Amino acid sequence: MTVVIGVHRSNPSLYHLSRLGYAEEELAALGETATWHPYTDGVRTGAHLADGTIDFGGTGSTPPVTAQAAGHDIVYTAVSAPRPDHGALLVPEGSPVRTVADLAGGTVHLAVGSWQTHLIAKALDDAGLSYATDITPVRGDSDSEEKLRSGAITAWVAQGAELAAARRTGGLRTLIRTGEVITDRSVFFTRRDLAERRPEVVEALTRALRRADAWAAAHPREAAEIAAADQGGTVDDWETALRALPWTIEAVTEEFVAEQQEAADIFHRTGFIDRAITVADALPRKA
Repeated sequence: MTVVIGVHRSNPSLYHLSRLGYAEEELAALGETATWHPYTDGVRTGAHLADGTIDFGGTGSTPPVTAQAAGHDIVYTAVSAPRPDHGALLVPEGSPVRTVADLAGGTVHLAVGSWQTHLIAKALDDAGLSYATDITPVRGDSDSEEKLRSGAITAWVAQGAELAAARRTGGLRTLIRTGEVITDRSVFFTRRDLAERRPEVVEALTRALRRADAWAAAHPREAAEIAAADQGGTVDDWETALRALPWTIEAVTEEFVAEQQEAADIFHRTGFIDRAITVADALPRKA
């Protein structure tokens, strides 16, 4: 069979794996082939799995939850170690916003539907506020940093090289460090039919991910050069961002399932998903 692997810029492990050939090598040992399907919006990963566009994908914590809520029969296959410094919620240095509670009534730019929604929704929930009613969440864009600095918006969730560049420029303050609120793991998942019919394929892809992560950890400057050439930004900012990642692929644990269930419950309470889900339903069935 040909395994179609989804790749988008927001998942560093898959992004670098797509350029290294490890997935092709691991699958060739099973007599299978790999092909890559690039797309721009990681939020679409669940839908792409469901309609057969891809067979395997990876995102942050939110898309698999919304995929389950949409009725897609996904299976978690692996996760990264926590990424406490992957992103942050920023406000201007002179902003009166000093606590999460001070965000009430404000406009926050973020990648809606990504792990950033998990971050903001949980931070607000912990402060007794609601993602649905106490802020105005707006999908961030290339002007988000400028809007924040001008006072047009209240706060902005930045990640990766953008976060490194914003901090290097100065004038902004970290209101929330991601690791203070959520673990912010990379999450890898597939369709149930592939997970249960061909578990050896999933195992091969997980081995490939581990190899790619080991390469990125050992070659941060080269990885940064690849990202900067393709995505823009400076090599130095990318290197800062990539060095902040754990580059470790782990098994799915009960602790991770509990983290995801907490997120799903918050999303349901706030109306971000329209039905309650049981995250454990997205685990492989026991034989």
